[in-house]
Amino acid sequence: MIKHAMNESCTSVSSPNHPEILKMRDIQHLYTPVKGIAKENVSLLTVVNRLHPTPALGGQPKQKAYEIIRELEILDRGWYGSPIGWFDTKDNGEFAVAIRSGLINGKDASLFAGCGIVGDSEPESEYKETMIKFRPMLSALGGLDNE
Repeated sequence: MIKHAMNESCTSVSSPNHPEILKMRDIQHLYTPVKGIAKENVSLLTVVNRLHPTPALGGQPKQKAYEIIRELEILDRGWYGSPIGWFDTKDNGEFAVAIRSGLINGKDASLFAGCGIVGDSEPESEYKETMIKFRPMLSALGGLDNE
């Protein structure tokens, strides 16, 4: 999906044939960097719009997934999964997906993390993985691993 969206917006697109491992302090991820050179008159925000949301956050097929998410999720996602970043007057910029994020309001914090659930996902394993993803945010807020 990402390559397709990039091909619509770019004169050339490159990515490795296999995912790479990105190691972080608390977790590691498989990721596939995709790079492209924007076509004439294609803005950074146009590319962001074509990429958001990826199937990992919004599901596939897109419209049916939206309907199911709206029906089953009990919370408003707010900024969770949103593209966040910056751009300047020359259309330079960088955006990332707010997959693991939090909103702080006074003494209250709402933390967001999740997993890419597919048909053969194991609920207990997905739950444990999500708890690991919360650790850096809990640690930054002075929380304990078992909270």
